[in-house]
Amino acid sequence: MALFGDIGTVFVMGLVGMMFTLPVVILPRLFAPRRPNPIKNAPFECGQVPQGAGKMHFMMQYYAYLLMFIVFDVLAMFLYAWAAAYEPLGLGLSSDWMVTLFMGLLFIPMAFALVLAGKRELW
Repeated sequence: MALFGDIGTVFVMGLVGMMFTLPVVILPRLFAPRRPNPIKNAPFECGQVPQGAGKMHFMMQYYAYLLMFIVFDVLAMFLYAWAAAYEPLGLGLSSDWMVTLFMGLLFIPMAFALVLAGKRELW
């Protein structure tokens, strides 16, 4: 892959991933039997016959925890990348201030999620 450098490896990896994914998606659509009927299309509720209209239930009590997970996930991802590139960049103190600002900006939605977690019973 010397022709394209390091980015060529990424493209080849993406192509190999598509080569393995596309047949798994396309072949069932081509060869799977299609015989729909009302029983097959009925919603399945733990082996019980469904009663009433089906509706999707979204558990709002976990919404704040979802927000906290996303904030910590993004924070960990970028802090790991910053720590891996800290020495080669040689930015010194300015890099520390940038990371501190970044963490401060991410703790704002974290505080919001904690406030929402305290008000779960209102949902």
